Amino acid sequence: MASAQSYNEARLLESGHRKESCKEIMRQGRSARKMSSTSLRKKSDLKIVSKVRCALLRNLLANLQEVILGTKLSILFPAIPLAIVADCYGFSRPWVFALSLLGLTPLAERVSFLTEQVAYYTGPTVGGLLNATCGNVTELVIAIFALSDNKIAVVKYSLLGSILSNLLLVLGTSLFCGGIANIGQEQKYDRRQADVNSLMLLLALLCHLLPMLFRYSSASAALTADPSLQFSRAGSIVMLIAYFAYLVFQLWTHRQLFEAQDDDDDSDSVSEETAVIGFWSGFAWLVGMTVFIAVLSEYVVATIEDASDSWGLSVSFLSIILLPIVGNAAEHAGAIIFAFKNKLDISLGVALGSATQIGLFVVPLCVIISWIMGLKMDLNFNLLETGSLALAIIATAFTLQDGTSHYMKGFVLLLLYIVIGACFFVQTSPLNQVHITNMVPQSATDAVFRA
Repeated sequence: MASAQSYNEARLLESGHRKESCKEIMRQGRSARKMSSTSLRKKSDLKIVSKVRCALLRNLLANLQEVILGTKLSILFPAIPLAIVADCYGFSRPWVFALSLLGLTPLAERVSFLTEQVAYYTGPTVGGLLNATCGNVTELVIAIFALSDNKIAVVKYSLLGSILSNLLLVLGTSLFCGGIANIGQEQKYDRRQADVNSLMLLLALLCHLLPMLFRYSSASAALTADPSLQFSRAGSIVMLIAYFAYLVFQLWTHRQLFEAQDDDDDSDSVSEETAVIGFWSGFAWLVGMTVFIAVLSEYVVATIEDASDSWGLSVSFLSIILLPIVGNAAEHAGAIIFAFKNKLDISLGVALGSATQIGLFVVPLCVIISWIMGLKMDLNFNLLETGSLALAIIATAFTLQDGTSHYMKGFVLLLLYIVIGACFFVQTSPLNQVHITNMVPQSATDAVFRA
């Protein structure tokens, strides 16, 4: 009877790909986010599965074991059917919200895994594009459902929270843990990748600042309503152009800046990695995972206000603090693990890359989608939110300017995140405030025309 290893190689050869070509693709496409997600995976033992005589059943069981049981977060998968059952049978809405959040955690990690599997067959460039579009699919799906329910404030809060979480919580924890674990040596990283991401984030910050300044640059708020919205839509187009230029820079012209370098202790294990499922199987699983993410995202959007009332927490705190922490827990854990191993380039690539992707791709894409849907979502995140974003980006840029790190830098970033979290914790009735803010300019405009 063939062993599990020979069974895996046979499946790979049947799909028309040689082991050597997969190794080469792995070497060329070892991005920081890919290596971070790899740290949470478990090696599957297919000895029992390989003994199944029916080829169709054998492939199905192998895929189930690789996709469902191949992660250390598999213990959270039961939360997915529990959330569906809780919603169908009318359980308490806060329970549906909590179970949906827990179910989104392994789904986000599995999407990253399946994207990597598809990349074995498409090559590193197409795989990089898939990662660039699917890397934050959870935030994007939640935003689309919130827009369809006309909850623009939830969209803004959740996307802002993802950026703040990556820049302050993930990066701060990584620098702090890495500094403590390697306190006897100086930690260094490549400044060039950090400089590029910081520059892109500053561009995103400028596009957020200007619509807010429109409101304060004129004595009459009525005269700034339409220009602010029009500029936000034009600025979103500019941000998307900048993001596609960033992809060209990352995937073609300067790929070496964003690839994780081979180390002596893990080069052998990386070179032995191959695709564990076929192309069409990976694509089908990717579609299925996206469907479940959509279902749970709809539950989250529909129950977030009920959870806010039941738990006594503001919607802004749940959206800015809780959603990003739970939704990206797998990716964040991987960044911290590599910081412990003194591989800060990977940790920085995860935190800064994800923040850049949300700031320059997901946020402007939501503005364009809301434009198509006939909604008036702009880039004005209000004074408190935009100020927090500006301080986070500037503090991160200052932290990474010298190419070295120690635990004190990470500790300060964590304190900044705690202070911002406390600010939104005490903020009350954010949705009502946002709705009133959006309604005032329009009513003022009507008054001007009546006069």
